[in-house]
Amino acid sequence: MTIKIAESAGFCFGVTRAANALEELIAGGACARILTLGELIHNPVYLAGLAARGVRAVNEEEAEAFAKESDAVGKTVLLFRTHGVSAATEEKMRALAKEHANFEVYDLTCPFVKKIHTLIRENTREDGILFLFGKAGHPEVLGSADRGRGKCRIIGSPEDAATFFDKKDSDLPVVALSQTTESRENWEKTKKILRKLYTNVIFFDTICNVTQNRQEEAARLSAWADAVIVIGGKNSSNTRELCDLARKHCRDVRFIENAGELTPDFPKNAKIAITAGASTPRGLIMEVYKKMDEIRTEDFAEMLEGTLKTLNTGETVTGIVSGIAKDAVYVDVGVKATGIITRDQITDDPDANLADMFKVGDELRLFVIRVSDTDGIVTLSKKRVDRDKNWYEVVALKDEGGIVEGKITEANKGGVVLDYKGTRIFIPASRTGLGKDEDYQSLVGTVQRARIIDVDEAKKRAIGSIRSVKVEENKAREEELWQKLEVGQRYTGVVKNLTSYGAFVDIGGIDGMVHNTELSWKHIKSPKEVVSIGQELEVYIKDLDPEKKRISLGYKAEENDPWRKFTDAYKVGDVVTGKVVSMMPFGAFVEVMDGVDGLVHISRIAQEKIARPQDVLTMGQEVTVKIVEIDNDRRRLSLSIRALLDEAQRAAEQAAREAERAERAAEREAARTEEEEARAEMAPYIVRSID
Repeated sequence: MTIKIAESAGFCFGVTRAANALEELIAGGACARILTLGELIHNPVYLAGLAARGVRAVNEEEAEAFAKESDAVGKTVLLFRTHGVSAATEEKMRALAKEHANFEVYDLTCPFVKKIHTLIRENTREDGILFLFGKAGHPEVLGSADRGRGKCRIIGSPEDAATFFDKKDSDLPVVALSQTTESRENWEKTKKILRKLYTNVIFFDTICNVTQNRQEEAARLSAWADAVIVIGGKNSSNTRELCDLARKHCRDVRFIENAGELTPDFPKNAKIAITAGASTPRGLIMEVYKKMDEIRTEDFAEMLEGTLKTLNTGETVTGIVSGIAKDAVYVDVGVKATGIITRDQITDDPDANLADMFKVGDELRLFVIRVSDTDGIVTLSKKRVDRDKNWYEVVALKDEGGIVEGKITEANKGGVVLDYKGTRIFIPASRTGLGKDEDYQSLVGTVQRARIIDVDEAKKRAIGSIRSVKVEENKAREEELWQKLEVGQRYTGVVKNLTSYGAFVDIGGIDGMVHNTELSWKHIKSPKEVVSIGQELEVYIKDLDPEKKRISLGYKAEENDPWRKFTDAYKVGDVVTGKVVSMMPFGAFVEVMDGVDGLVHISRIAQEKIARPQDVLTMGQEVTVKIVEIDNDRRRLSLSIRALLDEAQRAAEQAAREAERAERAAEREAARTEEEEARAEMAPYIVRSID
């Protein structure tokens, strides 16, 4: 009997994180009570162990009662389960924690589930629909359903997707996500149905990578095994999924919760695979393995007989990796000869590290190229087997427009070659997504995704398109971004293209246009005067037209507005110096500050009547002007040179009048003084005459 344990079996990251946090609380010994809101994970054996250590699972009403008791009992900690809780429940429990000092809430929700909550909160709309693919009563689904806006509909199977459809809703914005532990295959089927029903749907692939890897490994092991043992709680959704998946590849699948449920009725020399759900502790898995080791029986006579078998060229055999070198892998194929797979019979990638691709103990299906009894060597090929297997996968993908991912291994004038599991996919130059002048050699060594667009089954040739995938991905990113766009949002964008009327700026996967009038506060003839391609700009959304997919961007900052700076510094009646920048039949424009100019009407240029501004002024001439009017609504400035000339003339005339008055006063004063002096001289004679 051969026993293999799935590497991905047992606690996932989220459960491990929660279990470790709980263990720290228990070990700390500072808590009067430790509670979990619902079952922390779906595994009765593990939960029974927690209960024995004083950890109690409670519902909302019980949690509220314990919160009130904590005032007298002491520190009470409530743990949110890994599946998460609803928004309403979370708000209620946190309110209790604020109300009662001894009551604390620890959120042990799996980060992958938290991500679903965030996606729902940020992407759903009041006028839209949220589709949750998962089990209707599952805690994770219940904890996510009330996190968004608009309608929420839970899909239990791909067939359910169509039952909710109402034609009047076909154009509504739709967001679709999956429970983290759902089947990838069923989720893809559901997506395909929703795409046909709704024109405006955004998908988020929220199936946990650990879950996907666990399911893929379970499928591989169950295809290899004669019997599969699946360990986990009977109420665990992801464990039931593993059972359903295993039954597609193996008839003998046994779903158990602990080692005590095992029965020793396995065939001799059977290949046994052991896997477990995300809520199954490693210790429980090892108990099952130990029990299986006890009932394992090996028929050494049959094993010896197996070593005497012979191999023939052209056969397909099973081998076990026994050693790995830099350029070859050694395998045991059940005969006394040494099995060798050289690098060129494994991969076309010259940079591939064989030690990263294989490990000792791996089981491989191989094609026998040559058997040398003289050297005791069997030359084998993995590529031959993979190529046949993967070729039919590529053929199937073509019918459904499927996508493959692989490394670009070579480039030529016609295009590039993508290696997909040993199958060469030719990508014509026009389908690479590169421009005519770009070097296709730059793709060599990169990992690319391509859609299968044509196959020639007779010649086993396939043609793919990288461009098709990129167009679809760009469209999806664009649609996702459009859902988030709002007037007033600010972005750091990159100038992608310039036209005569403005600049197109990439704000993260979608372009908006900054008009020339938005690039500068002063008039410009071309955007090249202000920006260049590749330059980063701080922009904001001025206007949106979702129907025409047009975005108008603003660039000018209010604090840099020269008009605002000017009006803050000057008022009507102030005198400023400026430069003549333009002359028209009706007057001259004078720039009084960078970006601000005002009109000096022809009647305000000179004191005498002139036929045109050029009779008095010249371009670039510096002049002193008086501000006579500021029109903030129309951002217009009226200036006058004549006002200053008139003021200067009036001042001169006033000065002349003042001088004349002063002169007359002086003359009168001199005459009065002279008269007084004359009288003084005559005074003695006048007195004597009287005597």
